[in-house]
Amino acid sequence: MSREMLNLRAAAEHAHVDENELKHVAQRGEIAAEKRGDSWFFDHKALDEWAQRNLLAGSRKEISGQHLHMMQSQSKNERDSWRVSRLFRPDAINLALKSKTKGGTIRDMTDLAIASGLVYDDEGLFKELVAREEAAPTAIGMGCAFLHPRYHDPYFFEDTFVAYAKSQRPIFFGAPDGEATRHFFLVCSTDHEQHLMILARLAVLAHGTPLLERLDGASDPEEAISTIAECEEELLRGHGDLVWRFIHDHPQG
Repeated sequence: MSREMLNLRAAAEHAHVDENELKHVAQRGEIAAEKRGDSWFFDHKALDEWAQRNLLAGSRKEISGQHLHMMQSQSKNERDSWRVSRLFRPDAINLALKSKTKGGTIRDMTDLAIASGLVYDDEGLFKELVAREEAAPTAIGMGCAFLHPRYHDPYFFEDTFVAYAKSQRPIFFGAPDGEATRHFFLVCSTDHEQHLMILARLAVLAHGTPLLERLDGASDPEEAISTIAECEEELLRGHGDLVWRFIHDHPQG
């Protein structure tokens, strides 16, 4: 099967990064790419995997910048109406996860997603989540992790949704700050662009709002969803959120 290749401009636009940054990444051999004369070409599938890792590995400012870039690439109606909180479902939320290990947590998060009735390939999803964690942990610190398949496959799921679990005890999940993780989000998306937007929005919510602290107090799935929605609205109104501070500090020319 032939690979879908993107030139530098298309690849940078697809990954929501600067062209020069992506070119330097390719020159350092950090992403699968081919140089043809003076031009760079990127394997679409490898680019998607790199874009996910790059987003979660960024600093707060970098994550905010990518989130801003994604929002600016949307139409005004899309920016005004899109909410990640609407992707959460009560049947895919567990506020008392009993897992004690990283492997057990991945299995339990897979089972939680399956409980939604929207997963087509149960074992395939589990294997992809394990492969993603082996490639690079999805824990970003601050006690949260954003699990997702290593390679985006629209045929894993019937529809896009996010599963969420709060563990009964902290689990060491590979966070860069060395701290244990209690909040686990599993992104199940049928669309690459939306997949990246979900990751960016959740990461900014975790970094820039009291989301995790408030989720600690949620007593049932409906309250958890309500909490996520409230924090998202606060984020978008600009109350103490990093994205809008970034907009104010870095207006477009």
